[in-house]
Amino acid sequence: MEDIKKIQLFEHTPVPKAVMTLAVPTILSSLVMVIYNLADTYFVGMLNNSIQNSAVTLAAPVLLAFNAVNNLFGVGSASMMSRGLGRKDYDTVYRSSAFGFYLSVFCGILFSVFFTMFRGPLLHVLGADHTTAAATGEYLKWTVSFGAVPAILNVVLAHMVRSEGSALHASIGTMSGCLLNILLDPIFILPRGLDMGAAGAGAATFLSNCAACAYFFVLLFLKRGNTYVCIRPSMFGLRRAIVLGVCAVGIPASIQNLLNVTGMTVLNNFTSSYGADTVAAMGIAQKINMVPLYIAMGLGQGIMPLISYNYASGNTQRMKHTLIFSLKIAVSFMVTVSVCYYLGAGALTTAFMKNPVIVEYGTKFLRGMCLGIPFLCVDFLAVGVFQACGLGKHSLIFAVLRKIVLEIPALYILNRLFPLYGLAYAQLTAEFILAAAAILVLIRLFHKLEMKSEKPD
Repeated sequence: MEDIKKIQLFEHTPVPKAVMTLAVPTILSSLVMVIYNLADTYFVGMLNNSIQNSAVTLAAPVLLAFNAVNNLFGVGSASMMSRGLGRKDYDTVYRSSAFGFYLSVFCGILFSVFFTMFRGPLLHVLGADHTTAAATGEYLKWTVSFGAVPAILNVVLAHMVRSEGSALHASIGTMSGCLLNILLDPIFILPRGLDMGAAGAGAATFLSNCAACAYFFVLLFLKRGNTYVCIRPSMFGLRRAIVLGVCAVGIPASIQNLLNVTGMTVLNNFTSSYGADTVAAMGIAQKINMVPLYIAMGLGQGIMPLISYNYASGNTQRMKHTLIFSLKIAVSFMVTVSVCYYLGAGALTTAFMKNPVIVEYGTKFLRGMCLGIPFLCVDFLAVGVFQACGLGKHSLIFAVLRKIVLEIPALYILNRLFPLYGLAYAQLTAEFILAAAAILVLIRLFHKLEMKSEKPD
């Protein structure tokens, strides 16, 4: 089954239009996802209770750990599917999607069981103390014990649907869950509703993820026979080529997110030593900083199918044009955002909590964090290209460099030199170096691809 419209988009549509067709819905869904993440912080912040706000912040690494599975079976399967489409190898496309679907369900169940069994020690590792452990545990009960499977599955399905060029449907599925979460948050969190505090934010997240999964299941049922995403049990198997192809991209992407979890946990542990107010302020600054981060991620995810398809079909010039166009618009936008954040840090922090102490901390944190945004964007796009081309080794090296070699050591050193506030500048230090390295590696990659395409058969 070959969808002519999708092939036309990948092969013949002008690059700017193709990028916008694929990336704009993905960026919009990412923005809605940011708003949904900010909604938890905003509505919990309305309680003016630093313990409840800290609970959401301390729980964040666990939810970020879901991305390890999302990337393993979502990014890995999606990359394999797009490259299969480029080669017109549809059996690989079907089997890759079935493999990613069933393994993501299995891993979601493992997450739920593991957290439920080892809740106490895990809360301690996350940096929760006797004042914040109860609230953090209640939030994680809903989002992990009950909600790990739908949280993982709706993201994995979105990656798969996007891999065949259906960016709009992938975005609608993601946005439907996010918008429902925003509507449910005040009902579950605030005193005039169910008054559940941080636990209410977790319950709203669980229900919204279930709704997003329901959308994708209905979509696949309605499009049966006209979609490359296959979840039939008969197509699931552990064929060597499928497993290796998915894991070659998915494992490095998964490790990258596990290292992000490690970095966030280290940061939260450093911050928590200064008290609950600093944890709440750091959480607010991180959530605000997620807006441009998710835009960069949305752009990277949006162009991945286009990069993958043209890499597999040998159209290096179209692939290169896609990346250069994306870099130009992304970096210009991110520099603007960084300047606006730096100048408006105080007002942005105040919007989430009126506590003057937290606002002072949050303003200084955000000003340090926002300086790394343009460099982070370059790094994200470069890693997206590596994942799209099946170059898992490259993305793994960048992940290790970012967290293990650069960012985590920078947290230790900067916190020692500039107690507390130095923590906010660790990301800038790491991303500046990585952006320079990314540009050099991309230049070499395209040079090799062009040399290969010029050789006679």
